[in-house]
Amino acid sequence: MGFAELAPEFEKRNVQLVGLSIDSVYSHIAWMRNIEETFKVKVPFPVIADLDQAVAQLYGMVHQPMNATMTVRCVFIIDPKQNVRAMVYYPMQVGRNMQEIFRAVDALQTVDANACATPANWKRGEEVIVPAPATLGASREREKDGALHVKQWYLSTKKI
Repeated sequence: MGFAELAPEFEKRNVQLVGLSIDSVYSHIAWMRNIEETFKVKVPFPVIADLDQAVAQLYGMVHQPMNATMTVRCVFIIDPKQNVRAMVYYPMQVGRNMQEIFRAVDALQTVDANACATPANWKRGEEVIVPAPATLGASREREKDGALHVKQWYLSTKKI
């Protein structure tokens, strides 16, 4: 339900949501109808039925010591090139942290667009870590811009 409520925020970030469940299509329909009737929230993304648990097993989403048919709550952030960039696993009894998922998406999109890194607890709009220049020419360009002194390169930050 958290993803459904925040679907517009994911859409703003150009994120396509997909659900996966080891339940049947009929269970998904009943589940979505219940959410809509009880909480007045529509689920605007597809939910894939994985009855044989092929995908759930492949991605380690079934924790055998607890129960062979109870999946953990997993979030996979997959980039446009189909690379899994981040994974967050939550025990079945623990809800997901939607703000952390947004933070991770924002950070990945920022580092991809700006060739930088983000520090711990970084949020959109905060300073990022600028890597040291890779070539002599790049270092001269940075020095010419007056942006940083040589000793600061490895610790430098800038707002994006």
